[in-house]
Amino acid sequence: MSSQPHNAPVNPLPPAVVALVLVIMGVEAVFSLGARGILGDASAIGWRLEAVQSYAFSSEIFWWMQESGRWLPEHLIRFLSYVFVHGAFTHALFVCVFVLAMGKMVGEVMGDLAMVMIFLLSGAGGALGYALLIGGGQPLVGGFPAVYGLIGAFTFLLWRSLASVGAQQSRAFSLIAFLMGAQLLFGLLFGGQKDWVADLAGFATGFGLSFFLAPGGWARIRNRIRHD
Repeated sequence: MSSQPHNAPVNPLPPAVVALVLVIMGVEAVFSLGARGILGDASAIGWRLEAVQSYAFSSEIFWWMQESGRWLPEHLIRFLSYVFVHGAFTHALFVCVFVLAMGKMVGEVMGDLAMVMIFLLSGAGGALGYALLIGGGQPLVGGFPAVYGLIGAFTFLLWRSLASVGAQQSRAFSLIAFLMGAQLLFGLLFGGQKDWVADLAGFATGFGLSFFLAPGGWARIRNRIRHD
């Protein structure tokens, strides 16, 4: 009696996607358990606020560093650390849902290392865009700019796929157009911060990085340079 190989009903998640989600939800679990008095002492209720003060990205701090020429490590880390600090459990949960969806699609094509690089560098790109375009404003927290970087990478893959079959490449930007439109509508109806600027900058960063990090990206760029 021959045995047939067992096929999983769904494709497993790339390890890097699982790791990112575990880190995000691990940090959130510490904040939530501390706020409920389950973890830590009486000061635990303020752990989230302390994390925001220490690790959120601040445009004002960025411009202070630029003007003073003092690029301090404890402030430079904010370009990356803010994506792991969220305002609430639901904030972190929605970020994880997008990481699971977009990270899986990007990671399966580009690999774990490229996916993590896009996530982190898009977070940094989103913060830089926020600082350059929004001089003041509230501190930036949460992983959505990094998530939008993954959406940018997914858009690049779709854009390249449509080009290979001769389809209209502008269709690849339908998702980002819908998301930006939804943010604009929500802002008009309920008000809100200008953190959509960071999201859009994160998207642009992820899309741009994909030219280099997608399979065959460096080879295409070298060939184009040689023929120019």
